[in-house]
Amino acid sequence: MMAINRHRLKHLANQNALGAKTTQGLLAQTDQLLSVVLIGNNLFNTIIPVLTTSIALHTFGRNNLVLSIATGIVAFLIIVFAEITPKIVGATFPEKVALPASLLIAPMMRVARPLVWFVNLFANGILRVLHINTKGAHDQRLSTEELRTIVLESGSFMPTKHRSILLNLFDLENISVDDVMIPRRRIEALDFDAPFEQILHQLETCYHNKLIVYQGDIDRVLGVLHVRKTLAALHNQELERETLRELLAEPYFVPSGTPVFQQLQFFQESRHRTALVVNEYGELQGLVTPEDIIEELIGEFTTSIPRGANSRGGWNEKGECIVAGSMPLRELNRWLHLTLPTDGPKTLNGLILEILEDIPDGDVCVQIGEVKLEVMRSDDQAIRTVKLFKPPARAKAGKVLRG
Repeated sequence: MMAINRHRLKHLANQNALGAKTTQGLLAQTDQLLSVVLIGNNLFNTIIPVLTTSIALHTFGRNNLVLSIATGIVAFLIIVFAEITPKIVGATFPEKVALPASLLIAPMMRVARPLVWFVNLFANGILRVLHINTKGAHDQRLSTEELRTIVLESGSFMPTKHRSILLNLFDLENISVDDVMIPRRRIEALDFDAPFEQILHQLETCYHNKLIVYQGDIDRVLGVLHVRKTLAALHNQELERETLRELLAEPYFVPSGTPVFQQLQFFQESRHRTALVVNEYGELQGLVTPEDIIEELIGEFTTSIPRGANSRGGWNEKGECIVAGSMPLRELNRWLHLTLPTDGPKTLNGLILEILEDIPDGDVCVQIGEVKLEVMRSDDQAIRTVKLFKPPARAKAGKVLRG
């Protein structure tokens, strides 16, 4: 009864399994259940030796040797067959034992209610003297970490993909839009003041269906342009700058640090599908869409936009991969199955600079956890290209080698 999984028991009760609801009722009265089981157990363990002693005395008389042997045999049989064996079986197969047994224990509890009340009268008095509150011990709520442990230990009972999605769902509680956004440098945007031929060429060759349109500086966002509607207007009429301005949708700004769950709710409640992340000074930090948040749950969608300096194939035959320094760490971890820390800087460039505390002016090798990295190209502002080496099973961390 005590070893049975309460959550599985609730599921069995919802499925109307035989004895499941009766077992739930018994476990809701733990003090009375334990009293009935222990009273019956101790009565049995007391009566059997007494009967055995009486039979031995009646058969062999007052023979101390016979009484000692009989007492030893009975004690051995009780320990093996009435204590250890049934308890191991019950703990190993709690559902198979508890559900049928509840059908017998339930009527026994009703019959023995006066005796149970009398025994519990003394037991509860002792508990009050010891200031032990049994009512507060019935809370079966699980914390997020406990639920995570249950998912991790589900093993073969849950498909790997489903388990991964659930674990990612727990992680969403601790991240903000800054962790999932496309950083400012990687935003594909359209300069409204650019030559009109360049604007048309960008519209025809862009990777996205929606473009951020700015004037002069990307912090001066004019709106969001729907590329397909714009190209349709281009075929139907002469496209001019004023026509282009009329096609712009109002930009949707969100503050940096907005929790991901909250932002997902905003997307559900509004008609916007593109949010611009700005800091406290109103400067553009990045761009986030519902797809960016969903990718945190189920993995990255297939898209034709390039990742960085390397192809999307991941590790090559030598166990190497070349990526852009501006690549977000969460995306890099998900893509290459790495465990780079994400509680500090958001990009690979930021992480390396935090460790080096300087922008390297030459080739530098850094080992972060199990991952070895080589800075291939950098300038006065940031690290541009990095080569990653596939980590072995175990590796030492914290080494920095300059070449």
